[in-house]
Amino acid sequence: MQCIQCFAALPRARHGGIVACALASLDPLSSVRRILVKSYLPRTALMLGNFATGVTILMPAGMLVVLAEGLHVGIRDTGLLVTFGAAILCIGSPVVAWLTTRIDRRTLLTVTLAVMVVGNAASALAPNYATVLALRLAMLSVAAIFTPQAASTIALLVPAKERSGAIAFVFLGWSLAVAVGLPLITFVAAYAGWRAAFAAGAVAALVPFVLLAFALPRNLLGPPLSLESFGVLARNAKIVLLLLITILQTSGQFTVFVYLAPLLQALTGAGHEVIGLMFGLYGVAGFIGNVIATRIVGKLGGWITSAVFLGSTFVGMSLWAFGAGYLPVMGVGIAFWGLGFAATNSMQQARLVQAAPDLSSASVALNTSALYTGQAIGSGLGGLLFSLGIVHGIGFAGIAFVAAAIAVWGVTRDRVAAR
Repeated sequence: MQCIQCFAALPRARHGGIVACALASLDPLSSVRRILVKSYLPRTALMLGNFATGVTILMPAGMLVVLAEGLHVGIRDTGLLVTFGAAILCIGSPVVAWLTTRIDRRTLLTVTLAVMVVGNAASALAPNYATVLALRLAMLSVAAIFTPQAASTIALLVPAKERSGAIAFVFLGWSLAVAVGLPLITFVAAYAGWRAAFAAGAVAALVPFVLLAFALPRNLLGPPLSLESFGVLARNAKIVLLLLITILQTSGQFTVFVYLAPLLQALTGAGHEVIGLMFGLYGVAGFIGNVIATRIVGKLGGWITSAVFLGSTFVGMSLWAFGAGYLPVMGVGIAFWGLGFAATNSMQQARLVQAAPDLSSASVALNTSALYTGQAIGSGLGGLLFSLGIVHGIGFAGIAFVAAAIAVWGVTRDRVAAR
């Protein structure tokens, strides 16, 4: 019909405008382009936004030693950039989600990325530790919104049967942040300085800022989010248990992860190159794990898939702890641990959305808050143990948290999986 209307209007066409319309309607590639822009570009842009968010939040861990030397502070003080930032994030995620519930998602997410660009660029010019800390706290109070809103946004753009896979794809950005982002930060900081590393973080946020401004539709709004939504979720026993799993397993991982570089130096004498490779191994394994999770979750269900990757995390951290001091064993441990970290987080998000679809914005915001709560607990405990010289005990503390998460997982069986 569109074709007929275009050709009927040909006698009135001037400057070839209607001819172009007719030809475009006959071009099969135009439909393909529309499908790509509508379906795949938003997913990719949101995934890259998570990459930028992950790099921004975890950046100090990738250059902990160099940053401590450059800012003339101790390793534990530098680690507090992650701990205090996580504390801001765990509070800010649900609060900002509630305050911004009626804001168009494209505007909300692009503004959030713009703040990351400015915050990282300003950190690159900061004169001292106090300024870097203040800039990070201000930046992360806004950045808290991106990850939960990215998950709930993609849930609005895809059919219900594709949500688990789409959310897992968006969370590949966090895997890439560790697989590619942190090793790059480690190398840039080692050879060009910590200021150059912060500048790289600004560039990482600029790219998805541009893509999201183009890819997301206008006036995209989720269901209105009220304080009552959080109350409803708090009375849902399964939601509470899922959030507890997030806190426990993240606490266990971040007890070790934030101090991975100085621990490798202390236990094995590793240099910047080996540390960068270990971050890369962890992240590549995480990327692979997330890809596997997206392929098997449809067949196995979220509950069993979560078990697979929680188990992988436990095995990996156990190898790290018992093999401390032996780099090959620790490397194998990092691979198994990495295989589980991102996939577990993706399955947590997907299971929460499945448990309460109408409250996905609230549940994902709470899960992100739980994630950052775990980061704050784990990095705080890891910093304390490191400052006391209990470097071998850090891994075992992490194992205890992950074991507790597996115990809670056992009582969260999905109804669909039970059939």
